[in-house]
Amino acid sequence: MIRLIQSVAARRELLGILVVRTLKIRYKDSALGFLWTMLGPIFLILIYGLFLRLMRFPLSLTVLVTGIFVWQYLAMCMGDAAHAVIGNANLVKRASFPRLLLPLAMTLANLVNFLLSLVVVAGVLVVKHTHPGPLWLLPVAVLAQFVLCLGLGCLLSALNVFFRDVQHVTGVVTMAWFFLTPVLYDVIEMAGSSSLAALMPFYFLNPMAGILALYRAALLGQALPNTAWLAESLIMAGAIGWFGITVFQRLQARFADEL
Repeated sequence: MIRLIQSVAARRELLGILVVRTLKIRYKDSALGFLWTMLGPIFLILIYGLFLRLMRFPLSLTVLVTGIFVWQYLAMCMGDAAHAVIGNANLVKRASFPRLLLPLAMTLANLVNFLLSLVVVAGVLVVKHTHPGPLWLLPVAVLAQFVLCLGLGCLLSALNVFFRDVQHVTGVVTMAWFFLTPVLYDVIEMAGSSSLAALMPFYFLNPMAGILALYRAALLGQALPNTAWLAESLIMAGAIGWFGITVFQRLQARFADEL
Protein backbone atom coordinates (compact mmCIF):
# COMPACT_ATOMS: atom_id res chain seq x y z
CA MET A 1 0.00 0.00 0.00
CA ILE A 2 2.88 2.38 0.78
CA ARG A 3 4.42 1.71 -2.64
CA LEU A 4 1.06 2.36 -4.25
CA ILE A 5 0.71 5.71 -2.47
CA GLN A 6 4.25 6.65 -3.51
CA SER A 7 3.51 5.66 -7.11
CA VAL A 8 0.36 7.78 -7.19
CA ALA A 9 2.15 10.72 -5.53
CA ALA A 10 4.90 10.56 -8.14
CA ARG A 11 2.27 11.07 -10.85
CA ARG A 12 0.28 13.77 -9.09
CA GLU A 13 0.52 16.05 -12.15
CA LEU A 14 -1.17 13.40 -14.30
CA LEU A 15 -3.77 12.95 -11.57
CA GLY A 16 -4.50 16.67 -11.62
CA ILE A 17 -4.89 16.58 -15.41
CA LEU A 18 -7.30 13.66 -15.17
CA VAL A 19 -9.38 15.40 -12.50
CA VAL A 20 -9.69 18.58 -14.58
CA ARG A 21 -10.47 16.51 -17.68
CA THR A 22 -13.22 14.64 -15.82
CA LEU A 23 -14.80 17.89 -14.65
CA LYS A 24 -14.69 19.37 -18.17
CA ILE A 25 -16.21 16.28 -19.78
CA ARG A 26 -19.09 16.22 -17.29
CA TYR A 27 -20.25 19.70 -18.29
CA LYS A 28 -19.17 19.73 -21.93
CA ASP A 29 -21.74 21.50 -24.15
CA SER A 30 -23.89 22.23 -21.10
CA ALA A 31 -25.31 25.76 -20.91
CA LEU A 32 -25.51 25.78 -17.10
CA GLY A 33 -22.29 23.82 -16.49
CA PHE A 34 -21.43 23.37 -12.83
CA LEU A 35 -24.83 24.70 -11.76
CA TRP A 36 -26.25 21.26 -12.54
CA THR A 37 -24.30 19.96 -9.55
CA MET A 38 -26.51 22.14 -7.36
CA LEU A 39 -29.71 22.02 -9.41
CA GLY A 40 -29.90 18.21 -9.35
CA PRO A 41 -29.99 17.92 -5.54
CA ILE A 42 -32.26 20.99 -5.30
CA PHE A 43 -34.82 19.35 -7.58
CA LEU A 44 -34.61 16.16 -5.49
CA ILE A 45 -35.14 18.19 -2.31
CA LEU A 46 -38.23 19.84 -3.80
CA ILE A 47 -39.67 16.51 -4.97
CA TYR A 48 -39.00 14.59 -1.77
CA GLY A 49 -39.92 17.60 0.37
CA LEU A 50 -43.32 17.88 -1.34
CA PHE A 51 -43.90 14.14 -1.04
CA LEU A 52 -42.98 14.09 2.65
CA ARG A 53 -45.19 17.13 3.30
CA LEU A 54 -48.16 15.48 1.57
CA MET A 55 -47.56 12.33 3.60
CA ARG A 56 -47.29 14.49 6.75
CA PHE A 57 -43.89 12.96 7.45
CA PRO A 58 -42.09 14.91 10.21
CA LEU A 59 -38.71 15.81 8.72
CA SER A 60 -37.02 19.20 8.95
CA LEU A 61 -35.71 20.94 5.84
CA THR A 62 -32.15 21.02 7.17
CA VAL A 63 -32.10 17.26 7.78
CA LEU A 64 -33.45 16.65 4.27
CA VAL A 65 -30.97 19.04 2.62
CA THR A 66 -27.90 17.55 4.30
CA GLY A 67 -29.09 14.04 3.51
CA ILE A 68 -29.69 14.70 -0.19
CA PHE A 69 -26.43 16.57 -0.81
CA VAL A 70 -24.29 14.04 1.06
CA TRP A 71 -25.97 11.15 -0.72
CA GLN A 72 -25.38 12.77 -4.13
CA TYR A 73 -21.62 12.46 -3.71
CA LEU A 74 -21.88 8.70 -3.26
CA ALA A 75 -24.49 8.35 -6.02
CA MET A 76 -22.38 10.30 -8.53
CA CYS A 77 -19.31 8.19 -7.76
CA MET A 78 -21.23 4.94 -8.19
CA GLY A 79 -22.79 6.20 -11.41
CA ASP A 80 -19.43 7.28 -12.88
CA ALA A 81 -17.44 4.27 -11.65
CA ALA A 82 -18.54 1.93 -14.43
CA HIS A 83 -16.86 4.13 -17.06
CA ALA A 84 -13.76 5.14 -15.10
CA VAL A 85 -11.65 2.48 -16.83
CA ILE A 86 -13.56 1.50 -19.97
CA GLY A 87 -14.07 5.17 -20.79
CA ASN A 88 -10.29 5.56 -20.91
CA ALA A 89 -9.57 2.43 -22.96
CA ASN A 90 -7.10 4.14 -25.31
CA LEU A 91 -5.13 5.52 -22.39
CA VAL A 92 -5.03 2.15 -20.65
CA LYS A 93 -3.80 0.36 -23.78
CA ARG A 94 -1.15 2.87 -24.83
CA ALA A 95 0.30 4.46 -21.70
CA SER A 96 2.10 3.13 -18.65
CA PHE A 97 0.81 4.65 -15.41
CA PRO A 98 -0.88 3.47 -12.18
CA ARG A 99 -4.38 2.49 -13.33
CA LEU A 100 -5.62 3.48 -9.88
CA LEU A 101 -5.38 7.09 -11.05
CA LEU A 102 -8.54 6.60 -13.12
CA PRO A 103 -11.04 5.81 -10.31
CA LEU A 104 -9.10 8.15 -8.02
CA ALA A 105 -9.50 11.05 -10.48
CA MET A 106 -13.22 10.29 -10.80
CA THR A 107 -13.66 10.25 -7.01
CA LEU A 108 -11.68 13.49 -6.58
CA ALA A 109 -13.63 15.25 -9.35
CA ASN A 110 -16.91 14.34 -7.66
CA LEU A 111 -15.43 15.46 -4.33
CA VAL A 112 -14.74 18.90 -5.84
CA ASN A 113 -18.36 19.07 -7.00
CA PHE A 114 -19.59 17.99 -3.59
CA LEU A 115 -17.50 20.49 -1.62
CA LEU A 116 -18.61 23.34 -3.87
CA SER A 117 -22.25 22.28 -3.58
CA LEU A 118 -21.99 22.61 0.20
CA VAL A 119 -22.45 26.34 -0.45
CA VAL A 120 -26.14 25.59 -0.97
CA VAL A 121 -26.26 23.61 2.27
CA ALA A 122 -24.55 26.44 4.13
CA GLY A 123 -27.06 28.92 2.70
CA VAL A 124 -30.01 26.84 3.90
CA LEU A 125 -28.48 26.47 7.35
CA VAL A 126 -27.95 30.23 7.62
CA VAL A 127 -31.52 30.99 6.51
CA LYS A 128 -32.90 28.47 9.01
CA HIS A 129 -30.67 29.88 11.80
CA THR A 130 -29.16 26.46 12.43
CA HIS A 131 -26.44 26.23 15.05
CA PRO A 132 -23.66 23.88 13.92
CA GLY A 133 -22.00 21.32 16.12
CA PRO A 134 -18.27 20.54 16.41
CA LEU A 135 -17.00 21.39 12.92
CA TRP A 136 -13.92 19.17 13.29
CA LEU A 137 -16.32 16.28 12.61
CA LEU A 138 -16.86 17.60 9.08
CA PRO A 139 -13.41 16.65 7.67
CA VAL A 140 -13.71 13.27 9.40
CA ALA A 141 -17.01 12.67 7.61
CA VAL A 142 -15.63 13.87 4.26
CA LEU A 143 -12.54 11.64 4.59
CA ALA A 144 -14.62 8.58 5.56
CA GLN A 145 -16.98 9.12 2.62
CA PHE A 146 -14.06 9.69 0.24
CA VAL A 147 -12.47 6.37 1.27
CA LEU A 148 -15.82 4.61 0.82
CA CYS A 149 -16.43 6.18 -2.59
CA LEU A 150 -12.90 5.40 -3.76
CA GLY A 151 -13.23 1.76 -2.73
CA LEU A 152 -16.57 1.41 -4.49
CA GLY A 153 -15.23 3.26 -7.53
CA CYS A 154 -12.24 0.92 -7.76
CA LEU A 155 -14.36 -2.20 -7.30
CA LEU A 156 -17.10 -1.27 -9.78
CA SER A 157 -14.75 0.12 -12.43
CA ALA A 158 -12.59 -3.02 -12.32
CA LEU A 159 -15.50 -5.46 -12.41
CA ASN A 160 -17.17 -3.57 -15.27
CA VAL A 161 -14.17 -4.26 -17.48
CA PHE A 162 -14.97 -7.97 -17.30
CA PHE A 163 -18.74 -7.92 -16.70
CA ARG A 164 -20.52 -5.05 -18.48
CA ASP A 165 -23.74 -5.84 -16.61
CA VAL A 166 -22.19 -4.17 -13.56
CA GLN A 167 -23.16 -0.71 -14.81
CA HIS A 168 -26.82 -1.77 -14.98
CA VAL A 169 -26.87 -3.53 -11.61
CA THR A 170 -25.25 -0.49 -9.98
CA GLY A 171 -28.32 1.66 -10.55
CA VAL A 172 -30.60 -0.83 -8.81
CA VAL A 173 -28.18 -1.26 -5.89
CA THR A 174 -27.82 2.51 -5.51
CA MET A 175 -31.59 2.97 -5.32
CA ALA A 176 -32.00 0.23 -2.72
CA TRP A 177 -29.10 1.64 -0.69
CA PHE A 178 -30.71 5.09 -0.77
CA PHE A 179 -33.78 3.88 1.12
CA LEU A 180 -31.65 1.88 3.57
CA THR A 181 -29.71 5.04 4.44
CA PRO A 182 -31.17 7.77 6.71
CA VAL A 183 -31.44 10.36 3.94
CA LEU A 184 -35.18 10.94 4.26
CA TYR A 185 -35.41 10.18 7.96
CA ASP A 186 -33.53 10.86 11.17
CA VAL A 187 -31.45 7.95 12.43
CA ILE A 188 -31.20 9.51 15.91
CA GLU A 189 -34.98 9.34 16.27
CA MET A 190 -34.90 5.76 15.02
CA ALA A 191 -32.34 4.82 17.64
CA GLY A 192 -34.59 6.29 20.33
CA SER A 193 -37.46 4.02 19.37
CA SER A 194 -37.69 1.00 21.66
CA SER A 195 -38.91 -1.20 18.81
CA LEU A 196 -35.92 -0.36 16.59
CA ALA A 197 -33.13 0.02 19.14
CA ALA A 198 -32.22 -3.68 18.97
CA LEU A 199 -31.69 -3.42 15.21
CA MET A 200 -29.33 -0.45 15.33
CA PRO A 201 -26.07 -2.45 15.63
CA PHE A 202 -26.99 -4.16 12.35
CA TYR A 203 -28.30 -0.98 10.74
CA PHE A 204 -25.01 0.84 11.30
CA LEU A 205 -23.17 -1.81 9.31
CA ASN A 206 -24.32 0.47 6.51
CA PRO A 207 -21.30 2.83 6.34
CA MET A 208 -23.41 5.72 5.07
CA ALA A 209 -25.55 5.63 8.23
CA GLY A 210 -22.61 6.61 10.43
CA ILE A 211 -21.10 8.98 7.87
CA LEU A 212 -24.37 10.87 7.49
CA ALA A 213 -24.70 11.02 11.28
CA LEU A 214 -21.26 12.69 11.39
CA TYR A 215 -22.29 15.28 8.80
CA ARG A 216 -25.48 16.13 10.67
CA ALA A 217 -23.65 16.32 13.99
CA ALA A 218 -21.18 18.80 12.47
CA LEU A 219 -23.61 20.88 10.40
CA LEU A 220 -26.83 20.66 12.42
CA GLY A 221 -25.53 20.11 15.93
CA GLN A 222 -27.31 16.76 16.26
CA ALA A 223 -26.21 14.29 18.88
CA LEU A 224 -23.94 11.51 17.71
CA PRO A 225 -25.23 7.93 17.83
CA ASN A 226 -23.78 5.27 20.08
CA THR A 227 -19.98 5.22 19.75
CA ALA A 228 -19.91 1.49 18.97
CA TRP A 229 -22.49 1.93 16.19
CA LEU A 230 -20.58 4.86 14.73
CA ALA A 231 -17.35 2.85 14.85
CA GLU A 232 -19.06 0.04 12.92
CA SER A 233 -19.91 2.39 10.06
CA LEU A 234 -16.44 3.91 9.89
CA ILE A 235 -14.75 0.50 10.00
CA MET A 236 -17.03 -0.69 7.20
CA ALA A 237 -16.16 2.38 5.13
CA GLY A 238 -12.46 1.69 5.61
CA ALA A 239 -12.87 -2.02 4.87
CA ILE A 240 -14.76 -1.33 1.63
CA GLY A 241 -12.09 1.19 0.64
CA TRP A 242 -9.29 -1.32 1.25
CA PHE A 243 -11.16 -4.17 -0.45
CA GLY A 244 -12.00 -2.13 -3.55
CA ILE A 245 -8.42 -0.95 -4.02
CA THR A 246 -7.06 -4.47 -3.47
CA VAL A 247 -9.40 -6.00 -6.07
CA PHE A 248 -8.57 -3.23 -8.53
CA GLN A 249 -4.83 -3.74 -8.13
CA ARG A 250 -5.13 -7.48 -8.69
CA LEU A 251 -7.24 -7.14 -11.83
CA GLN A 252 -5.57 -4.15 -13.48
CA ALA A 253 -2.92 -6.24 -15.31
CA ARG A 254 -5.72 -7.78 -17.42
CA PHE A 255 -7.49 -4.54 -18.30
CA ALA A 256 -5.72 -3.95 -21.62
CA ASP A 257 -6.58 -7.46 -22.85
CA GLU A 258 -10.26 -7.05 -22.01
CA LEU A 259 -10.79 -3.57 -23.42
